[in-house]
Amino acid sequence: MKCKVEKSKISGIILCPPNKSYSHRAIFLASLTGQNSRVNNVLFSDDTKATIEACKKFGAEIIQQGSSIVVKNPIKNDILVSEINAENSGTTIRIASGIASLFSREISLTGDSSLQKRPMQPLLDALQTLGAECISTNGKPPIKIKGTIKGGDVTIPGNFSSQFISSLFICAPLTEKGIHLTIKDNLVSKPYLDATIAAMRNFGITVQTLIPYKKYNISPQIFKPTTFDVPTDLSTLALLLSAAVILGEDMTIRGKIGMLPQGDEVFIDILEQLGVQLNINDDEIKIVSTDVISGGRFDLSNSPDLLPPLAILALKATKPIEIVNVKHARLKETDRIAILARELTKIGLKIEERDDGLKIEPPISIKSAELKSENDHRLFMAFCIAGLYVGNCVITDPQSVSVSYPSFIEDMSRCGAKINLE
Repeated sequence: MKCKVEKSKISGIILCPPNKSYSHRAIFLASLTGQNSRVNNVLFSDDTKATIEACKKFGAEIIQQGSSIVVKNPIKNDILVSEINAENSGTTIRIASGIASLFSREISLTGDSSLQKRPMQPLLDALQTLGAECISTNGKPPIKIKGTIKGGDVTIPGNFSSQFISSLFICAPLTEKGIHLTIKDNLVSKPYLDATIAAMRNFGITVQTLIPYKKYNISPQIFKPTTFDVPTDLSTLALLLSAAVILGEDMTIRGKIGMLPQGDEVFIDILEQLGVQLNINDDEIKIVSTDVISGGRFDLSNSPDLLPPLAILALKATKPIEIVNVKHARLKETDRIAILARELTKIGLKIEERDDGLKIEPPISIKSAELKSENDHRLFMAFCIAGLYVGNCVITDPQSVSVSYPSFIEDMSRCGAKINLE
């Protein structure tokens, strides 16, 4: 599937969807808790639906009530589990793998063709150290895991994905000994680990920080039932803010940031550094229309999902935008560094692709093109915004937005974006 986009201006109000990362974590934690634990303002997308289905396969009784879920009965580690299919969701398969290691029977976990290219070996090695038996295809899905892990000391690299560590954290309280975890190398995406710790705290679990982002202790504990409110997704907010900067004439983005940690909140600071004027209230951000923005050097080691929305801002920049320390973005749904370099060059941006990022020169002139998003939801949204600025562009794989923002095309169209599905 493809869509045709024409040069457009947007105005009005868009409500930013709920946070995908917190939806995943809260669904898993509520499913380990049961006792009518409730998660409000859930993002119901393909990824989070995969998490809900995984938890149901693990034995949780989950009831949807409007934009909320209620978990009547928790995950049971004594039932026979059929295959867990995480579809396109890396968070789902990684956290589910940790939970699978609590089961004494072998459990198979798999996903779509994209997920089957994503690394799992560091997590599998850690689970094996803790007592699980793990089989994989060259360290990638499909995988098979058989527990039961008892806990203990484990070391895991931090330079691939913080999701591996989040997975160990979430299953640790249910082990006999707890888990004493050491992270080697520099941890990427640190705020996502902070998010896991914050979500666990809401369910009564204490993670003892011995050395931040290096050593942790999680003792055996009991999950406590609670009500968890999912905040606005600041990864998606960044894309909408980029759209407002590039295309907006009087654009307001609504959503409650809340008090829970989200690393992508730094995008607001990035916009201010680029010279964008923002009016920020408790539940909305308004962008003051600007003809041009500046450039700068930005370290995205802790916020890799900001790579696409920041890259497309070069369309309005007067100076180069340099993005560094985001090599782990190559291990997302796609190699986002390579695809951004390949595709944005087509519309006139001069791009130097580096191992850990991009240097993007402002365009001398822009031109129409077909932009291939490779079925990556964040790339599709970024390319769609860029195409609406350039005009007469074709963007592939619009169906990918169902992963994180199912109403993206509808919301943008309502604000004046000319997007036609082909």
